[in-house]
Amino acid sequence: MNTPNIDQPSYVKWFRHAAPYINAHRGKTVVMMFGGEAVLDQNFSNIIHDIALLRSLGVKLVLVHGARPQIDQRMQLLGAEQTFENNLRITDSDSLMAVKDATGALRLHIEALLTMGLANSPMHGSEIRVSSGNFVIAKPIGVKQGVDYKHTGLVRRIDTKGIENQLELGSIVLLSPVGYSPTGEVFNLALEDVATQAAIALQADKLIAFTKGQGLLDETGQLIRSCSVGTVKSLLDNSSDYNQQLLLQAIIQSGENGVERCHCVSYQSDTALLQELFTRDGAGTLIAKDHKEQISTATIDDVGGILELIEPLEAEGVLVKRSRELLELEIDRFLVLKKEDVIIACAALYPYPEVGCGELACVAIHPDYRKGNRGEHLLSAVEAFAKRQKLNELFVLTTVSAHWFLEKGFVESSVDYLPEGKKQIYNLQRKSKVFVKRIV
Repeated sequence: MNTPNIDQPSYVKWFRHAAPYINAHRGKTVVMMFGGEAVLDQNFSNIIHDIALLRSLGVKLVLVHGARPQIDQRMQLLGAEQTFENNLRITDSDSLMAVKDATGALRLHIEALLTMGLANSPMHGSEIRVSSGNFVIAKPIGVKQGVDYKHTGLVRRIDTKGIENQLELGSIVLLSPVGYSPTGEVFNLALEDVATQAAIALQADKLIAFTKGQGLLDETGQLIRSCSVGTVKSLLDNSSDYNQQLLLQAIIQSGENGVERCHCVSYQSDTALLQELFTRDGAGTLIAKDHKEQISTATIDDVGGILELIEPLEAEGVLVKRSRELLELEIDRFLVLKKEDVIIACAALYPYPEVGCGELACVAIHPDYRKGNRGEHLLSAVEAFAKRQKLNELFVLTTVSAHWFLEKGFVESSVDYLPEGKKQIYNLQRKSKVFVKRIV
């Protein structure tokens, strides 16, 4: 029976577009961190359903939950005084009792939600196993500047092998913000510390942080769709909110210690998690690890490097020959990928704003650097460049790279597609094939 409220053609189209992302995430290790505020939110049950879906798609999941509001509530019920120093809770015996109570209850609550498999729920038939235990070894913060933090601690190490064994068995691993010492003590830990150290120790492919807002915001309050770790450092320098600082520090530390990508998504949005992972534009903020190779707009100083890169391809007839004078005139249309100030790849965008499209041209990568994802990174940068110019489509003329462009989402078209200005100068002798990609 058809579901009446679903636009089925749009759904099928979305599902097809999501397929490459589904394949890309299968078998990958993802650490998710969410505070106790997220668990209290009415949307949390939807997040649990999406987590179950990710597990069914073959993603290896480690969940790290916080419990700050729940601990505060337990402390109030006990009538115990809460003491903080430098924004850190001093966990005395009464506080530790509240920590154990709150984290234990939350862990059971999350495990119960992940176990739910009612016939009318999205998790019907999922049969998810949840594994939690003494995977986090902790140590005390100790005494700092005359302040004894008592049972407040730091992560000493993560039982990587134990977690990996559970992931290989198909379980979701659930970590609470507590750790255990070899002497049998329990320590109250920061959610961000546990998540960061787990992501680093497991060499996770992603760290996903759930936040109240859409993601990270710039100085004008606008959502940052994607950025580097360096940008997050700038945000940290200008942040006065301690909880935000903990989040930013977790992203920076993870990115600088091997975690390729971090994401910030809203725990209040029903669609944010899946949209972020399975659509091109996402829903939150993507933070990619800084690389020594940087893409930038070319300047007049880059003309010599571009010529050196493209001349062998021009000699082979792969690229149309460009003179130094022409390059100098059109240099602002080029993007270059540099490694230690040496140009190792380039591409150009020639806009046709009257028809809302642009030509991707002069795509070249140095032979020593054609492995890896440099072509994809360069193409993404050109697409972002085109979006900033309000262009909806890219087209490319190629004689030898048809398969590569097909793999990157281009569709073969005809010369008739080309804008009039380009059609008039089309070289019939080269017989270049035309490929088109919609970017909005």
